[in-house]
Amino acid sequence: MKRLESNFLNMVLVLTIITLMAAGALGAVYTLTEEPIRLAKEQKKELAVKSVLPDFTRLAEPETANGLTVLKAYNNDDFIGAAVESEAVGFGGTIKIMVGFDAEGKIVNYSVLEQAETPGLGTKMVDWFKTDKNRQSILHINPSTVNFTVSKDGGDIDAITAATISSRAFLSAVQSAYQAYNDNPENIDVKSGASTHINVEVTDSTNLAVDAKAMEDSLSQDQKIEKEQPIKKQVVSKKSSNKKRGHKK
Repeated sequence: MKRLESNFLNMVLVLTIITLMAAGALGAVYTLTEEPIRLAKEQKKELAVKSVLPDFTRLAEPETANGLTVLKAYNNDDFIGAAVESEAVGFGGTIKIMVGFDAEGKIVNYSVLEQAETPGLGTKMVDWFKTDKNRQSILHINPSTVNFTVSKDGGDIDAITAATISSRAFLSAVQSAYQAYNDNPENIDVKSGASTHINVEVTDSTNLAVDAKAMEDSLSQDQKIEKEQPIKKQVVSKKSSNKKRGHKK
């Protein structure tokens, strides 16, 4: 076989062929591994949802609140909590977590889905905030009832030793998850988990009109009472003020 002449054109040609072959090989590997990786991530999420929630019999269809995915869990027809997928940028990259809340908004558990923090430091977040030691654990806490930041910033949570940035990012992701849970569009009472929808059984158009009128009257009466209460307080306050002036005279 005749040897190629060593010149610039031939070198460019050989390098181009090698580059194309390498790119083709990488593309083939990516195509072969893309689906297994996707399935592995989905399976990890499913296991995370089960690990962060109380026992449940069914999950509702995924919903979106504040850009985050919310999965509501029910025990038969009783709302028992929700799992929220959240993320934040840490020291080494994006941190993705799954956080579970009960019907009162307290954290049941969390699972770290993805993170690229420093080994031995930021990576400790996997267990650090579950450990019942000093003020590390965030379990059974409603984020709205405490200063949900690291103690270095005046908060109530102890950061991972020598990994404050990772800790801040993790707690920020949990706060975002709680906000999405609390601001979820479905009318769910966060404290009790009770639905605020009014169920009306309709038998005919006449009953519908009667029920609607009764509901309207009831709501109007409630609004009237709420409006009158502050007015009554002002009247009482004004009377008290007049009495004091009369006493001075």
